[in-house]
Amino acid sequence: MKVLVLGAGQLARMMSLSSTHLGIEVLAYDVSSKQVINPVTFEVSNTTLEQEVERAYAITAEFEHIPEDVLALCESSGKFYPGAQSIATGGDRSKEKALLDKAQVPCAPYALITEKSHFIDAADKLGMPLVIKTCQAGYDGKGQWRLKSADQIDQIWSEMEGFIASGTEAAPHSIIAEKMIPFDREVSIIGVRDKGGNCKVYPLTENQHTNGVLTLSIAGKEKAAIQGQAESAFEKLATELNYVGVLAIEFFDVDGQLLVNEIAPRVHNSGHWTQQGSHTSQFENHMRAITGLPIGCTSLIRPTAMINVLGQASIPHSVLTVPGCTSHWYGKEAKPGRKMGHINISADNLHQLGERLSELAEILPEDDYPGVLDTSHALILN
Repeated sequence: MKVLVLGAGQLARMMSLSSTHLGIEVLAYDVSSKQVINPVTFEVSNTTLEQEVERAYAITAEFEHIPEDVLALCESSGKFYPGAQSIATGGDRSKEKALLDKAQVPCAPYALITEKSHFIDAADKLGMPLVIKTCQAGYDGKGQWRLKSADQIDQIWSEMEGFIASGTEAAPHSIIAEKMIPFDREVSIIGVRDKGGNCKVYPLTENQHTNGVLTLSIAGKEKAAIQGQAESAFEKLATELNYVGVLAIEFFDVDGQLLVNEIAPRVHNSGHWTQQGSHTSQFENHMRAITGLPIGCTSLIRPTAMINVLGQASIPHSVLTVPGCTSHWYGKEAKPGRKMGHINISADNLHQLGERLSELAEILPEDDYPGVLDTSHALILN
């Protein structure tokens, strides 16, 4: 069975590595170079996208910002999961907000902005501070502003105006202004839905971000009430989209009430812990779902933390001396802030997880791996 992945980064790589034992062969289409490659060996194929679409049993995507002609070709094949609508929704915050409203899943109060008067009205009606985000082309904290006082409106608008003007009639650009909600923490849910509409959901994950980029995730801390909210949101959104595959939803936790921050129609960074912490990883379950295989168990085996490796030339081999530690390297050229790999660390309980994170903190510099030491202390003291 062949699967074609749109995008040739680390997510395609991990989908391939997770599914070889299922007899699934994975190729990836690099939308930048327009080449078909093996996402593990990086060997370039001499075949075309059109040929691989024809040969594939199923087609999927590892990111949202796919050229429209590529998306249309794959959608017309009838093999593309989770489908063009889901990919387009995940890549456009205005469509995402419309989906949340239709499915009656709560999010922060917001306003759509396409001209300066909308911006002024949003500041007046929603109040300040505001979080302002581009609806298209934003990721990892990019394409965002903070409006704290009215005297910032002209300056911020001058920057926003350029983005809006860069859109076209066929692909207009817009901006969302959201009321800034004081939240206790950020969490996410990873779930999977098969072609028959059956859903399974992983335990809620607590996430820490630095400069808008995920740096640390922990699974195994949640209680039933808040998990139930997240599962309800997943089932509503996945059903509304007629979704097939893995879907991630990021939330703000506000005094025990979950508000959706954004969705990702794909396997997700905050679900990497499932490789060592769950019976079936998010990568394998995504491949199972899109190829029609039975989806696997999503139960937690043991508390697990995931640490992102950002911009580093390598992962210190000494991390492997810590019990329950596994390193994952993506084989990319090192660049500042780039996701180069991740470290998963598992334990029998949260206290032991804290102790093992403390051991890792002695190996991993705080400047390069923020939050590891503080998280270890919190878990040990909890």
